[in-house]
Amino acid sequence: MAEQTRDGGLVFYVNGKKITEKNPDPETMLLSYLRMKLWLTGTKYGCGGGGCGACTVMVSRYDPQNKIITHFSVNACLLPVCQLHGASVTTVEGIGSTNTKLHPVQERIAKAHGSQCGFCTPGMVMSMYTLLRNNPQPSLDEVTEALAGNLCRCTGYRPIVDGYRTFCESKKCCQVNGTACCMANENRSEDAAVISEPELFSKDGLLPLDPTQDLIFPPELMRLAETQERITQKFSGERMTWFCPGSLDELLQLKADYPQAPIVMGNTNIGLDMKFKGVFHPVLISPTRVLELFKVTEKPEGVCVGAGCSMSVLKGVLEKTIRSFPPENTHTFRALLQQINLLGGQQIRNVATLGGNIVSAYPNSDLTPVLAAGRCTLVALSKEGRRRVAIDKDFFLGFAKTALKPDEIVLSVFIPASRKDEVVHAFRHAPRKENALATVNAGMRAWFNENSNVVKEISIYYGGVGPTIVSAEVVCQHIIGRPWEDATLSDGYRALIDDITLEASAPGGKVDFRRSLTLSLLFKFNLLVQQYLQEKNVTQKEIPNEMQSVIQPLPKHIQPSYQEFQDVVEAQPSQDPVGRPVVHRTALSQATGEAVYCDDLPHTDGELFLAIVTSSRAHAKITHIDFGESLKTPGVVDVITADDIPSKKFRTFIGFDEDLLTESEVTCVGQTICGVVADSKAHAKRGAASVKITYEDVQDRIFTLEEAIEKQSFYLPEWKIERGDVGKGLNEAEQVHEGEIRIGGQEHFYMETQSFLVVPVGEEKEMKVYLSTQHPTMTQEAVAETLGIPSNRVSCHVKRVGGAFGGKVTKTSVLASITAVAAWKTGRAVRCVLERGEDMLITGGRNPVWGKYKVGFMKNGRIAAADFQYYANGGNTGDESVLVVEKILLHLDNAYNIPNLRGQSVACRTNLPSNTAFRGFGVPQCMLVIENMISDVALKLGRLPEEIREINMYKEVSLTHYKMEFDPENLVRCWNECKEKADILRRRQAIDIFNQQNQYKKRGIAIVPIKYGVGFSEGFLNQAAALVHIYKDGSVLVSHGGIELGQGIHTKVQQVASRELNIPASLIHICETSTESVPNTCPSAASFGTDANGMAVKAACQILYERLEPIRKQNPKATWQNWVMTAFLERISLSATGYYRGHDLYMDWKKQEGRPYAYFTYAVCCSEVELDCLTGEYRTLRTDMVVDIGRSINPSIDIGQIEGAFMQGLGLFTMEELKFSPSGVLYTRGPGQYKIPAFCDVPLKFKVYLLANSSNPHAIYSSKGIGEPCLFLGSSVFLAIKDAVAAARKDAGLTEPFTLNSPATPERACLACSTRFTKMVLERKAESASGSSQPWALDI
Repeated sequence: MAEQTRDGGLVFYVNGKKITEKNPDPETMLLSYLRMKLWLTGTKYGCGGGGCGACTVMVSRYDPQNKIITHFSVNACLLPVCQLHGASVTTVEGIGSTNTKLHPVQERIAKAHGSQCGFCTPGMVMSMYTLLRNNPQPSLDEVTEALAGNLCRCTGYRPIVDGYRTFCESKKCCQVNGTACCMANENRSEDAAVISEPELFSKDGLLPLDPTQDLIFPPELMRLAETQERITQKFSGERMTWFCPGSLDELLQLKADYPQAPIVMGNTNIGLDMKFKGVFHPVLISPTRVLELFKVTEKPEGVCVGAGCSMSVLKGVLEKTIRSFPPENTHTFRALLQQINLLGGQQIRNVATLGGNIVSAYPNSDLTPVLAAGRCTLVALSKEGRRRVAIDKDFFLGFAKTALKPDEIVLSVFIPASRKDEVVHAFRHAPRKENALATVNAGMRAWFNENSNVVKEISIYYGGVGPTIVSAEVVCQHIIGRPWEDATLSDGYRALIDDITLEASAPGGKVDFRRSLTLSLLFKFNLLVQQYLQEKNVTQKEIPNEMQSVIQPLPKHIQPSYQEFQDVVEAQPSQDPVGRPVVHRTALSQATGEAVYCDDLPHTDGELFLAIVTSSRAHAKITHIDFGESLKTPGVVDVITADDIPSKKFRTFIGFDEDLLTESEVTCVGQTICGVVADSKAHAKRGAASVKITYEDVQDRIFTLEEAIEKQSFYLPEWKIERGDVGKGLNEAEQVHEGEIRIGGQEHFYMETQSFLVVPVGEEKEMKVYLSTQHPTMTQEAVAETLGIPSNRVSCHVKRVGGAFGGKVTKTSVLASITAVAAWKTGRAVRCVLERGEDMLITGGRNPVWGKYKVGFMKNGRIAAADFQYYANGGNTGDESVLVVEKILLHLDNAYNIPNLRGQSVACRTNLPSNTAFRGFGVPQCMLVIENMISDVALKLGRLPEEIREINMYKEVSLTHYKMEFDPENLVRCWNECKEKADILRRRQAIDIFNQQNQYKKRGIAIVPIKYGVGFSEGFLNQAAALVHIYKDGSVLVSHGGIELGQGIHTKVQQVASRELNIPASLIHICETSTESVPNTCPSAASFGTDANGMAVKAACQILYERLEPIRKQNPKATWQNWVMTAFLERISLSATGYYRGHDLYMDWKKQEGRPYAYFTYAVCCSEVELDCLTGEYRTLRTDMVVDIGRSINPSIDIGQIEGAFMQGLGLFTMEELKFSPSGVLYTRGPGQYKIPAFCDVPLKFKVYLLANSSNPHAIYSSKGIGEPCLFLGSSVFLAIKDAVAAARKDAGLTEPFTLNSPATPERACLACSTRFTKMVLERKAESASGSSQPWALDI
């Protein structure tokens, strides 16, 4: 396997235990080593690319020169095991457990309700733990910085921040609140009347930090570092050889021997290329032990930094240098520091190196434009000698190409101090505020004649506008030698338009936006230079007041959150948990890494791994499949094709068939064709990559909705509904307006990818299926039908799911069936876990929707009639899209009583991966259409949108457009309370003043209601069953049909059982959801899981409680355990099933009437944003939500669901973009390209109020379903952005309604603002329009 190393192999520690590896494979990453070799499954696979933080661990090393131990967080998915020599690794299992002692980091995230599905929790824990090892009393900014590299799709981040801000010293973390402490819910100055109200979690009794609990750094590794002879280590795996030289000479010799071998330090570039781009390097050189690469020397002229220094080390060096140099000499240092703070997450900065950042020569590198503009140089070294090379335009030759010779390495980088009269600044814009690659960045430097504003020297470099960084030389020529004033810069702007050009097909797209950004960033530099010259008294010209905010950053400090809910009544028994903010029942296990997910199940002997082979063409006939090379791949056992399916080869969803494995024709990129089974995941992946498929393209491809409409490519039926006489209403209206809006799709991005383990039992054709799904019964039926066996031979088991959001229903059953065929054919257990990119490619997401409307209204704001048309992109198969467009029509009115209302909707068949259910199921899309329409009406009338909303809102007992009666009293209450609590009238006035005083920063505010129907409109889907066992010791086991997805259904069910049996919740256990225990389950979806399953459990518990009634009466003073044992002795059954029939819901489309929902959940949300019109970047300053959820069973879980849904909606409407190539290939296949909200996107002030004194007779304990409704409230941020854009357009003389499609990305917001710079770009584009090069991405 691997050659013997020259110094005894690798020695490292994991959680205090020594590990010696004689022959590590260079392709093995720490993540797979921990999970597969050491069975430490607490560290999770989330993306495989260092973008989500789920695999975060702490690495500690001893520095023998400085005699210090350093601790740093890393992404285990990118860290090669071969780099671990001398390191101590700490995983989540190594810091505490529920069996021994919890660590405070684990306890606080759990007790603060910061763990829902729990899949991201171990990574969060380890990021925070590492911070505390380095800084036991961090500031809140340091906490959020440490967590910036971690993503969560469930919580909305607020409870994680609240839990971890308890570690902050108030004097450090309260800079934004004066002297008041910023601990969660403690500063209630604005809510003084509710000081005595209950809190979601108590900070009393939290475990204190105890340094003695931490594992010590192994003394053996300290001795090893002090005494080890530095000899080259060599490891040879199956395909790759790894060298780790011990000295600089050895490194240079290796580079001479293997000039094409890349240098691997942080593996954040080479690793990604190998993993995601298929790049293969037979030899890798990792000089992590070459001391010269880490040397730092400070000189009067500047600082020399070793190329091997990580970004975190470089940050520390720059901070120290800034303190030691005179301020006028620190401009370049500060510019670099500014960029480093936003470069990746903390885990990436801890390993990515300065040299690697330069040599990778990526066009959007954040450092290289600043290094180039700042006159930096590097030392290139080889066996032939050394040379000093300027980091400038001549060094970067093209994409990922530099002027370095193949045998040269970068030894060090010299960063010169800025000179007297020299100013240097850095700029960047990215799709997300933190942990995102830049769209455009820049480094700019100007050097002036002494006591003059005449430019002596200038350098401007941009990144993200070409194959490598670009020097704006023409602009510099227009400026150099001239005074820094408006006329000079105006010439510079005009020159820049021609100096930097981009074709429509330029990689990355966003061409107009990127060109506009180059101008905007130069304008910002102009103002900063003006400020600099004014401060030096070189010029007396002041920056106009309305421009001052241009050079100020957007607000960023998170302020105290606030949650308001009703406490239980005083008379409620203390052991009755219903209505109390009970912690998620497995939160502590999730925080310690003990919680078991599907892929955490132990591997069995002979287990195989399945890799799926998918189509690379959007529409083509398959002419041949060659498995020859695949079957020769080491470890490959077999291939799985449609011919291997014993019985039914397709699944039918809503009347549309979908092939499990297509045989003859593919209709999208990502369609499943076959599978490869092998003895390991790596071998299966290589085998799958070796399958050769020959296609014959079919030309009639359809991607966009326009193409589908033109070709009438629809999934029927086309739904229609009408109330009143729309034609008459439009004719009688005083004004009529037509508009449209497009809502993009959305990837589920559940943290746990699709996961399956199918185990043949070995007799009577039984199959056990362990998987991550919302609907085990659907999978049971699918596997049974695929294999041609009865359902009673297939048992599906779900312990918990690491997030789903609708994405683990239909496609999950298809993938499970394919995995079952592999297990059936081989007779062995088969595991299939999709990688993030595969998951995003195969499984589809939220349907993109094109909404068109015609609205008639009166001058007083009353809407008389509205006509809507909705087109949803369904993709290549029907899936659930037909039901999505049905639900769209049922919610098209939202909260508005429009007397004449008509809607038509249809799902379009295209050659994109089929879209499917997603939290909200079409409702967020259709509601944004009507809210956008209302905004248009407000603009037409010159009135505020909130006035139009209030005028048209349901206010008394009414009928919906499908004739269902309801009482909107609580909707009106939510609206009025939200207006009051958000203080919208005062803030609207303040916003108007702000907008008048600022030209390029604008604020906007929006308040949005929702009326959301809960339940399945197909009545049979609302039923549920449960099985409750009482054991002789008094413990209770509850089984029900609901799936724990992170929404807390098991916790709520436990609360229900506790109340009904009148016993402590600690006696009640819920093991898993299994089709063996509860048959014929319905999906955990539609916000109805607790409603249905809670009622079923309640029924079962009541049966048991009634059975025990005679025994209780006989001995009322006995204990629960006594009663149970007595019942057993008296032969009373201690097991019962509970059944809930559900509501009789229906919708008669012929009559256009029905009762499709059990009840409505109401909510209102108000959000305020501040928008930088020059870049489109925004911050959500504040969000207030008032939500009617009846009487909450568990306020902490419900508020967590509300906040998490809001943040997911914020992502849908403002940042998450799916990008497809012109040939239908999904570009956005991971967190590197697809940005979901992160910590930096949480509203700076986040307040949630549960409507008091509400009830709901239609659900258990008068509660309401809450999982889906509040997602739409994220649109309040979209509409606030649109409000801010409208203010900017007003300055430009544009007051008519305008189109702002969703998501309102910085690109769309910036271009819509119509600033002078976007106008310049668009005017030049119109002048030079020639040809029609194909855009980089489709507009889906």
